[in-house]
Amino acid sequence: MSSDFLYNITPIEKSADGNKYRITVELPLDIYWYDDMYFIIEKGNEKIPIKLNHKENKDGIIYFEGEAFLETRAIYRYYFSYYKDGKLCFHKKKDLVKHNPIRDEMFKMSVNYEVPDWAKGKIMYHIFIDRFRRGSKDEMKKMSRRNIHKSWDEEMQIGPDKDGLWNNDFYGGDLRGIVEKLDYIKSLGVSILYLSPIVWSQSNHRYDTSDYENVDPYAGCNDDLKSLCREAHKRGMKVILDAVFNHTGSDSKYFNKFGSFDNEGAYQNNKSEYASFYRKHYVNGEVHYDYWWGFDNLPVCDGNSKTWRDYILGEGGIIDQWFNLGIDGLRLDVADELTDDFIEGIRVAVKRNKEDGFILGEVWKNPMRMNREYIESGKGMDSVMNYPLIDALLRYFKYGDVHKLSYIINDILNENTPNYNLNEIYFNIFNRCV
Repeated sequence: MSSDFLYNITPIEKSADGNKYRITVELPLDIYWYDDMYFIIEKGNEKIPIKLNHKENKDGIIYFEGEAFLETRAIYRYYFSYYKDGKLCFHKKKDLVKHNPIRDEMFKMSVNYEVPDWAKGKIMYHIFIDRFRRGSKDEMKKMSRRNIHKSWDEEMQIGPDKDGLWNNDFYGGDLRGIVEKLDYIKSLGVSILYLSPIVWSQSNHRYDTSDYENVDPYAGCNDDLKSLCREAHKRGMKVILDAVFNHTGSDSKYFNKFGSFDNEGAYQNNKSEYASFYRKHYVNGEVHYDYWWGFDNLPVCDGNSKTWRDYILGEGGIIDQWFNLGIDGLRLDVADELTDDFIEGIRVAVKRNKEDGFILGEVWKNPMRMNREYIESGKGMDSVMNYPLIDALLRYFKYGDVHKLSYIINDILNENTPNYNLNEIYFNIFNRCV
């Protein structure tokens, strides 16, 4: 009986890189004899058998014991295999089975990895700053290459303006406006505020950073961010910022394509102090910068550059500066275009500031189907945004597409979905849903 199978996995040495564990198993001898006891760990697609040696027989109980060092990791799967009177058996979850366990039947454990409790199962409220509420009564100072709406009720600009510029019309929604509505937001059951980018940028969406060190003037100032975090915390809410570290804007102090800033940027001189921030290639010996998806207003940053990494991840760097203003976590823009190593560096910086700091990633596909270490390594993100489910729900409610919804639900819940007959999935899930 599996109820007779007792085991303990006890940490005996802890370190940043992983923990050393003692694994013990107890089984009643009765009339049986046990041999070749193994603790089998699955790490990704690799299975690692760890031999548990016979320790002693005492008071009708047989004891097995062994030790294993397990690296830091969000998810390990494991089970036990052994011989019982010469017959191979496996212990997994609550049942004793005589076949090699599949993943869904294995136990799970984490090593040096915990998702902050305050982020689990909570309601998150996403705010697009410029279009939420204008709290400041100060007149917005006209900035170059930006258009200001005189009235909150004016029609928004669709497409480029007369000069061919996109996304440059501003209504003036700011951080003070959010503070004014915190009680209302709290009344909705919200526990987490997720803010679209707030640092100085050229566009109203602010995914084209001009200066990471300062809040955009049309959104407020650094002290306003500090005030928002303080007031949110008073109401039991957390604040996370959208962090855009894959690229900057071309109209930035780092690239400075339009000469808007006093310093010399990478566009003006490929030997400037910021040139090493960007990824580049050479054509006939000439330097050419890489642009995100070919958009020439979004030069791509070089995640392998020491100067760039130090600027963002280093002590006193951008992440440290933001957390010093009171934030509680980051949402990583286009996380799937950041390297695993850079994301691990982000985690180090976040946890250096707040042990329970939260890291959420923009990943459009099912992360458990990608050959990436986003979460499973335990050294990257805490979670990702569930775009596949949202897309499937929208398609279901808009078009009645039950096939997409059924497939996505099964894909999320069942790791073996790719091996199944899709027609079978659609039929079975549809019948369960209705």
